[in-house]
Amino acid sequence: MSKLHLSQVNVAKRLAPMDDPIMQDFVNNLDRINTLADKHDGFVWRLKDEDLAAEIFKDDTLLINMSVWETLEDLFNYTYKSGHIEVFKRKKEWFSKMRMVHMAFWYTPEGYEPTFQDAKDCLDYLNVHGDTPYAFSFKSKFTPEDALNYTPIL
Repeated sequence: MSKLHLSQVNVAKRLAPMDDPIMQDFVNNLDRINTLADKHDGFVWRLKDEDLAAEIFKDDTLLINMSVWETLEDLFNYTYKSGHIEVFKRKKEWFSKMRMVHMAFWYTPEGYEPTFQDAKDCLDYLNVHGDTPYAFSFKSKFTPEDALNYTPIL
């Protein structure tokens, strides 16, 4: 059995086009935040080409962030205990509140790069069933073992 890593998707609906002055501070911070993630403990992989996301999510105003981490704790530490928090606290300046659950975590085999379809499936599942070992949020601390022993409701 190969090791499992934590995959994550975070979807945000921007308030304006990326070249609009409203989005300027967000755009100006992107490279810094991505570099911070790339160098953070437990970081494995992140999506670098979002162009195909609109096809799966059927909305070109969405920004899709996907990444893979060694553990849930590594992702939590990056999100809330690094320089990322400064930008995270300002999200209301750039993004509208979403009605659906917009962030999901799930376990994938080491070396696997999650697809947009994986992300959409997990978000959809989380929106219907709530937190389960198949798809969950920071509210739940499911382990890789929990995911292996869970049978999704189809």
